[in-house]
Amino acid sequence: MGVPHRTELPLADRQPPVERADAARNRLRILRAASAIVAEKGPEALTMNAVAQASGIGVGTVYRRFGDVAQLLNALLDEREKQFQAAFLGGPPPLGPGAPPAERLHAFLHALADRVIDQREMLVAGETASPCGRYTSGPYTTMHTHVAMLVAELRPQADAALLAHLLLAPFAPSLLDHLSRGQGRTARQITDAVDELLATGGLLQG
Repeated sequence: MGVPHRTELPLADRQPPVERADAARNRLRILRAASAIVAEKGPEALTMNAVAQASGIGVGTVYRRFGDVAQLLNALLDEREKQFQAAFLGGPPPLGPGAPPAERLHAFLHALADRVIDQREMLVAGETASPCGRYTSGPYTTMHTHVAMLVAELRPQADAALLAHLLLAPFAPSLLDHLSRGQGRTARQITDAVDELLATGGLLQG
């Protein structure tokens, strides 16, 4: 089978091509203030009022720009998300195009586990601020479309969209935080368990 078609979907906080200079300055000040709060006190200390005070920008402007804490956390994570998306949509195989779908799915889920574990504190904070927001965000939509595409190649008769949701479910930040910090599971143990799940479902034999 040929190389899958590249999927292009927007990320959660990708900015429009043209942005007013004052709006761009405010956005940068807000993000710098938010980043400083997270670095100094942790993501649980991030509030819209705290960011407004630290940035010197009115809280109304902070809300209009980012909506809520979950969206603000998404913006802080956006650059890493862009790099991750670029890797699985257009990077070298097996994560990127050019490898068989089973190898790409395997590589993607391993990379996703590493990414979530690496930034679990901020991701958990975003999940806590908006429990269901993850599933309507740009990054999740992109990942779901990618996984569904690979599943459809491996199992043409399956409900690829539903299976993609179920394959992504174990990577909820709160679960990986519980496994890694709460139970002391290593990233390797988690990815080995993911491989067992894929093998049980026959997806690694595609």
